[in-house]
Order: sequence, then C-alpha cells, then structure tokens
Amino acid sequence: MARQMLMDNVYLTYIPSEKFKTAFFSAQMVMPLEKDTAGRNALLVNVLSRGTLRFPDMQALSAHLDRLYGARLEPTVRKKGENQVFGFVASCVDERFLPEGERLLEPMADLLGELFLSPATRNGRLRGDYVDSERAKLADLIRSDINDKRLYAARRLLEEMCAGEPYGLSRLGIAKEVERISLQRLNSHYQAILPAARLELFYCGAAPEKRVAGAFTRAFAALPRQGAVEPAATTRRPAPEQCRVVEEIMDVSQGKLGIGFRTDSRDMAATMVMNSMFGGTSNSKLFLNVREKLSLCYYAGSTYHRAKGLVTVASGIEPANYDRAVTEIMAQLEALKEGRWEEWEFQGAKSSLRNSLLSMEDSAGAMEDYAMGQAAVGGDESIPLLLETVAAVTPERVQEAAACLKSDTIYFLKGKEA
Repeated sequence: MARQMLMDNVYLTYIPSEKFKTAFFSAQMVMPLEKDTAGRNALLVNVLSRGTLRFPDMQALSAHLDRLYGARLEPTVRKKGENQVFGFVASCVDERFLPEGERLLEPMADLLGELFLSPATRNGRLRGDYVDSERAKLADLIRSDINDKRLYAARRLLEEMCAGEPYGLSRLGIAKEVERISLQRLNSHYQAILPAARLELFYCGAAPEKRVAGAFTRAFAALPRQGAVEPAATTRRPAPEQCRVVEEIMDVSQGKLGIGFRTDSRDMAATMVMNSMFGGTSNSKLFLNVREKLSLCYYAGSTYHRAKGLVTVASGIEPANYDRAVTEIMAQLEALKEGRWEEWEFQGAKSSLRNSLLSMEDSAGAMEDYAMGQAAVGGDESIPLLLETVAAVTPERVQEAAACLKSDTIYFLKGKEA
C-alpha cells in the first residue's frame, strides 16, 4: 500500500494486486462531521450520482457503465472518527482480462472526476428534480432506522453518550434538517466544499502506479483548490463521575440494552484483544457467560471504536432481566480487569483478530474502507503492521487495557408494558 499527494489536499492510495479479477476505485471527500452540514453532504453525493453533463440521467449513466464491460458505481456516506467521508466507489473488469489494447482505467477515473466536477445541471445549477427526489428518499432512509431496533439502540447509545460531540451525530444527518435543504442551499454548499474538502482517491488492481496517478491527476485537473479544510482530529473525553442511565419506551417486545465505556488507554492493540475477549467474538465472555451459560439475553457483543476510545456493548434482553444483565456484563469486565481468564480465551481472541485482519486483504472494498479510515483520522498503520502489534500483545497489557475502561452511559429501550 502506497500513498502519495497528487495535488493540494488530494491524495491517492495505491494497492497493487493481481489477486482480483476486478479493479476497484474510490473517490471520497473528507469533511469534519457537523450537525449543520451532515445532511447536506449526504444529500449532495446522492444528487451527484444521478448523472453528469455527458450522461445527464440514470439511463445514460447505466448505458455508459454497460459499455465499460458492466462496470459498477455507487455513492457512499460514512463516518470515520469525527469526520464524514462521502463520495463514490466503483469497480470494473481488470484490464488483464480484456482484449489487447482495451483500456478501462482512464474512462473509470474520468467518470469519477465528472461526477464531482461536471454534474448534471439545469440553468447552471444542480437539477431541482434530482434534489427533490433524493431529498425525500434520504429523509425516509434516516427515519427508517427506527425499524431495526438493534441498530436504532446502538445509534441512540452513541447519541446520548457523545451528546455535544461530532461522534454522536448520524452520518446521514437529521431527517427534519434534510427536508429543509433547498436547491439554492445545496447548490451553494456544493460550490463551497468543492474547493475546500480533502479528496481521498483509492485504486486496487494490476495497473502500474504511475499510470493510475496520471489517470486520476488528469480526471481531477479542473478541481479548484483553495481554502482547504483539514479533517477533524478525533477528541477523547473522560467518563463522568456517575454512569448515566437513559431509558426510552417504545412498542417493542424485546428490550435493547446498550452500555458505553470510555478509555484513556493509547494501547490500541491491547484494547482490541481485550474487546475481542470481552464481547467481540462467539467465544467471548459476554457470549459464553451472559448469553449461553446464564441465558440472560438473546445476543450480547461489544464493539471497540478505536479512533474515539470507546467500547460499546449491545444486548437484547427481556425487560425483567435488566438488573441481572447489567450486573453480569459488568462482572465479565471485572474478570478481565483482574486477569481471570483461561489461556485459550487470550489465544483465541488474538487468533480471531488475526483472521479478521487477514480477511481484509481478500476484499478490495474492505481494504478501501480501512484506508479511508486511516486517512480520515490521520493514521498510517498498515494492515501488516497492525497484525504485528496485535501479535505482540501480552496478557498483562490486556489486563491494563481493561482497567482503563470506565462506564459512561447505559441506554435501555423497553416496551410500554415493562
């Protein structure tokens, strides 16, 4: 993996590979995640995906992709650290499998450039019909997250835990705010962020690096570059003196319990192993004890938010088991703090992490997602280096990482009858 600057505030990550039959492309803008602009950015990329000056509608764009041997293209909006990453990912047949002389690299790079620089317009502005259509779809999508109570509860935990922090914001913005975005406001926003946003480009395939760099440089040559806005550095806050408890009542039959912890440990590799032992795998303490042995929940797992220094637990429980479930989850963390575990738990967690990291190299999309995360938070840790740091973690470091976890917020979504 190699990363270079093509022009001011424009970077290319290049991964040479003949492992895949397809070449993978990505062009993403990176901006600090803010309440006022999150919805605009999410809406903008969806509007831009509707067409370009050359291919002004979805039909023309689809026909062009078909001519490129069935190439694929889709808009993406992600949260990486306290930044919003939005743009396009694309893939096409690797040129090794095409007739002699056929080129796809340059046309694909050109198309990504056109989506940002030459969108479909009417009277010099973004098309109002596209804005109206995508605005309604985005607002519906944001509201639909309440239909998946598991994901909804996870989002609400972060929202409560990180109130007043960018990390607590949704990557898509707020539905009510999205509905207020007019054509004029979105067009002005587009003109403002185009020259200022960090642009991260990505390529994974068999083409030489010099040719890839040249194709992207040409495709984005007209990109204005002034007033650069750097990605936001992710901040960490200490846990409160007293753990906060937030309850929400809905028409649900299964309670959703979330517990958020903060850590000031900078030993990320040890915290990764600790989280894997805590609730990151099907051999973790939460799964084997709270779910399997004690039958206190339908599911239980934990997630480590590396950039932000958070660990969150998600569990589905019967409301009557709330007190016991919270007590047992805390007891499993206490066991890690005291070093009470079997050797197979430690080795199994490291093995699981190793397999998970190695599997990323079997997917160009996974490598792109990892690279975008590193670029957004200012990291430069490659997957091989991360493998080495995880392998070097000792039981003592795991115990120290567990000791750094402090409970911050408990969120419980329960039914009306409870």
